[in-house]
Amino acid sequence: MDKFVYKKSAGITALSASMTEFKYKKHAHEEYAVGVTLRGIQHYNLDGSLHLSYENGVMLFNPEQAHDGMAHDRNGLDYVMLYIKPHMLLEAIEKKDIVRFSSPIVYDRRLEQRILRLSQAILSDQDEALCSELLLSLTDCLMPTHLLSGEKKDNARIRKAKDMIQANFEHVLKLDEICNELHLSKFQLIRLFKAHTGISPYQYFLNCKIEHAKQLIEQSGDIYAAVAACGFVDLTHLNKHFKSVYGTTAFEYRSTMK
Repeated sequence: MDKFVYKKSAGITALSASMTEFKYKKHAHEEYAVGVTLRGIQHYNLDGSLHLSYENGVMLFNPEQAHDGMAHDRNGLDYVMLYIKPHMLLEAIEKKDIVRFSSPIVYDRRLEQRILRLSQAILSDQDEALCSELLLSLTDCLMPTHLLSGEKKDNARIRKAKDMIQANFEHVLKLDEICNELHLSKFQLIRLFKAHTGISPYQYFLNCKIEHAKQLIEQSGDIYAAVAACGFVDLTHLNKHFKSVYGTTAFEYRSTMK
């Protein structure tokens, strides 16, 4: 049975997931994501390569790093994830410039335990002060072994394309306008965008809509306001795309955030 439980504390979102049949569509998150495979094998494509996280594997995702995800076999999969805003992680490690994880999967018992302690504290509604302390303990464990300085630089035209998409995600995606601004054909834009981000402009557009809808639901709890603000046709349309990224509908997600 597929089950996804989200909770948030101290600005960090924790996910406890069990899945057998469900498959994540290719997507990316604004946050750093760190997690532990508890049972089974996590199977996902990242940066053009297949990765398998076995039991006790620690999974490390950089912001905007496109990936999919599924259970490797019929035995299913249990895991936990933490989603940490970039500014929070940088503040915790006292860095101004962006850092990146040096490897997508590691087997580090100390790091694993700190991820599990923080995720359990959030999922069991522990005090925010404790969660903040556990985040600091986790980030201390990340430095310096698992982090590299320096940002993966976007092509200037791709950064411009991203900015245009983010500024208009509540409307229909108009590739012609982006192409005219960047002096590219549609095929050139799609090919270049995928080469730099791992996903197509349309997938990125949907990700922006879904991410903003999630933020609005967290802030106000008003699902229908999120539908309108993010340009979805109706709640069914939002739920379809929301579930493909988060494993749960927008309504279910709102329930777990209470």
